Amino acid sequence: MKKYASLLLVLLAMLLSTSCVSTKKIVYFQDSDQVFRQAQQILQQYEMRLKPADQVYIKVTCSEPDLLSIFAQDVVMGTAGGGASTSSSSYLNSSGNMTNAYGYTVTNDGYVILPAVGRVSVAGCTMDEAARLIEKSIIDANLIKDPEVTVLLLNARVAVLGAVKVPQVVNLTSERNTILDVLSRCGDIGDTGLRQRVTLYREENGERRKYSIDLTTSDVFQNPAYYVQQNDLIYVEPNKSQSIKSSAFYTFLGAGASIISVISSIVSIVILVTK
Repeated sequence: MKKYASLLLVLLAMLLSTSCVSTKKIVYFQDSDQVFRQAQQILQQYEMRLKPADQVYIKVTCSEPDLLSIFAQDVVMGTAGGGASTSSSSYLNSSGNMTNAYGYTVTNDGYVILPAVGRVSVAGCTMDEAARLIEKSIIDANLIKDPEVTVLLLNARVAVLGAVKVPQVVNLTSERNTILDVLSRCGDIGDTGLRQRVTLYREENGERRKYSIDLTTSDVFQNPAYYVQQNDLIYVEPNKSQSIKSSAFYTFLGAGASIISVISSIVSIVILVTK
């Protein structure tokens, strides 16, 4: 009888241990005390670069309102990548200068098509670089002598899948977004997620690249995927217990653990009484 009681207790301990997770697997930046004894220089560039199918908001400002009328001549245009312009507006900015603003889609071959200006190559450019190219194109076309152009990315987003608490598509609110920012918007990685096995897929220069990220070490800060880009896909791999826990066998096993616990308690009491 004692032998069976011991076996039952051992089996119960094994069942309970399946729910235990080592802190080494869930704590972020475990070597940070050593790595950050001195301040670390930020070497990475986090500015987003325009890609085909990106939607951009282009604002043109100048000191002579009449000159901006040419940009209102052509509001809706077709491009290889979709509709180049979806909206337009004219208004006075805070300095009293007239502003025209349009929404465009970058074509499949990397251009935006501007009224009276034509095609301007912007693929691979940062927002500021694209703005300077558009200003130069307007000047070269003898349309406006002193244009000021602002370019903003409208559809920047990242998809997050796998073992996070709220898988979703995250809209980026600025150009400086880290993978930690995105994961926090998803409620962080769940208890079944492997923080050492985070994967980011990115499209760059016509190629799809894969980046492996380990969030339990401070090396993440030097990873090329630390700053996310528009259209990135982040996948958090679940640990093996996730598939086990979701199975019918594990459900039966969980119920069985409770029964075994009760039986082992009864057996222990019987042993004590019969001594």
